[in-house]
Amino acid sequence: MESHWALPEGNPWSTPFAHALLHHLDLFPGARVLDIAAGGGIPAFYIADQVGPQGHVLAVDIHHPQVLRTRGMQGTRMPWLQFEVGDMRHLPPNLPKFDRITGNIAFMFFRPDRPAALKNLVQFLKPGGQIVLTWPTKGTFDSLWRRVEQEMQSRALTAELERFHDYLDERPSTDDARGWLCELGMENIETVEWPLEIQTGPGKEFLDHPLLRSGFLDDVYECFDDQEKAEEFMQTIAADLDGFLPLTAQRGVVSGWMPLELHGRDRGLFRG
Repeated sequence: MESHWALPEGNPWSTPFAHALLHHLDLFPGARVLDIAAGGGIPAFYIADQVGPQGHVLAVDIHHPQVLRTRGMQGTRMPWLQFEVGDMRHLPPNLPKFDRITGNIAFMFFRPDRPAALKNLVQFLKPGGQIVLTWPTKGTFDSLWRRVEQEMQSRALTAELERFHDYLDERPSTDDARGWLCELGMENIETVEWPLEIQTGPGKEFLDHPLLRSGFLDDVYECFDDQEKAEEFMQTIAADLDGFLPLTAQRGVVSGWMPLELHGRDRGLFRG
């Protein structure tokens, strides 16, 4: 089925991850799809175009202003696409079942208990349904984190380094995601990582880079109680690009299928 709604080429983060997601997502006309942490509608608009007017796409995001923006972008087009405010970790139990559940760059927001959030999510899959999630995996920006660790060690920043290691250890890998879906009794599980090189210059361009600051560099700043000290530390890092380039994100993808029939212990996991 040829799409009339293309993924936006100008988005340097959501679009590359959406390409990885759509490579694994098995769509069909008439499908009912739940898109979590929908953000700016990438790839919800594309998915809605693919499933057509006989299908339905419910795109939820926790941020009300974001939902209002996507509704404004949508206007009167594709009325079978519905943007709503919602927390993907606490979806209402009366939601209908879906043929597909997707989340582009969503897995990183499943904190604090990713296995529990995933268990809550897959209960809304129909038998034979598919879930596909993307996120920056454990290998993302490892060259940068090694440089940060080296600088903290050289300055004897013991408390900051401990917090930094806690942050690194918290990031989920594709093996983590596979294991959690296995524990939930999902079938035909696939995981893959697609590298994505990030381009940046030194100094302010690096520190304010839209793909680096929110959710990545901010985590380093949060390791410091003294934010002036944090800023000076990060200025040093930003002046030493040669110490960690190339800078590569790993686009992690996990795909799993709900069994057509649930047996034994698995039956209780998906009740409700």
